[in-house]
Amino acid sequence: FSQVWDANPSGRAARSDDLIYWRKAIMYPDGDLLAMYIAAGDTPWGYGLVRLDADSNVIWRYKAATHHDIDIAPDGRVITLTHEFSYREFPDFPNLARPWLDDFLVVLDGNTGEEQRRISLFDAFYDSRFQPLLTAIPSFAVEDPLHTNSVQYIDQGLADRFAPANGRGNQVLLSFRHPGAPGLVDLDSGQMTWATRGAWLGQHFARALPNGHFTLFDNIGNFEPGNTTRLLEIDPSTDEIVWRYQGTRDQPFESRLRGASTTLPNGNHLVTESDGGRLFEVTPERDIVWEFVNPVREGDRDQYIPVVSSGQRIKPEALDPAFRARLNAP
Repeated sequence: FSQVWDANPSGRAARSDDLIYWRKAIMYPDGDLLAMYIAAGDTPWGYGLVRLDADSNVIWRYKAATHHDIDIAPDGRVITLTHEFSYREFPDFPNLARPWLDDFLVVLDGNTGEEQRRISLFDAFYDSRFQPLLTAIPSFAVEDPLHTNSVQYIDQGLADRFAPANGRGNQVLLSFRHPGAPGLVDLDSGQMTWATRGAWLGQHFARALPNGHFTLFDNIGNFEPGNTTRLLEIDPSTDEIVWRYQGTRDQPFESRLRGASTTLPNGNHLVTESDGGRLFEVTPERDIVWEFVNPVREGDRDQYIPVVSSGQRIKPEALDPAFRARLNAP
């Protein structure tokens, strides 16, 4: 971080490099990396976004409190989240702390990092017909009422299949942890067009699927000792859970604070069990194909394991030929 910036996005002295890490990184076909910095022990905790080439040269940098997730639209635009302190008051929601963290949905030019759109997500929620969902925010979260934790760009093709989008592309599917709701926000109007609640708790990583369903990483909705976490696939037309994966005694599954699941083209799920320091791939039949467990340990009894923040499945044939040649070189 110190090679990119000398202060945090608020202008204060930054945390030391050993307390800053990449929350998520996405690799482009040419080897560029789009990476998000996060700092431990600071609020706002987002520390900015950077695009690097395959030799770690900085192409562009976006200095704002980016956090949790990134997506790339088919036209190259970068979709992400930022947050900042606010002292604004809302008559129908008087219990907000002072200050409180407001989340923003941000669109960047993928080639330059220039900010193109910025939408207050609390405003979008508050001004929508889904405002009553804000009453579900727990008392411990009045300083961070939404805790938005995922973004997925909905293009026209996906909008035609995902019923809540009503056939309108250029929307973003988000996960709002503290109201317990996934929701859609229209990038053209800035309005929230859909939101729902269900049998999940503390969820992350909402993802719409080509079959019209959506998946959630349900962090603490399983209520089984050592197996609090589930993956859910939900039909938004009926609110029915049509598929789930949860751990077993032999293969426990628990990540209370973080996590992600990406549905692969073959129907398998690439799962980031963050708090367990684990990546694995599971089939629709719930068989584990492979798993990786972070080998690093710390503590006087090796009881601590570093979190795994994200994973990306990369098909070698999708990489640019010149970059593949570099990877294959001695």
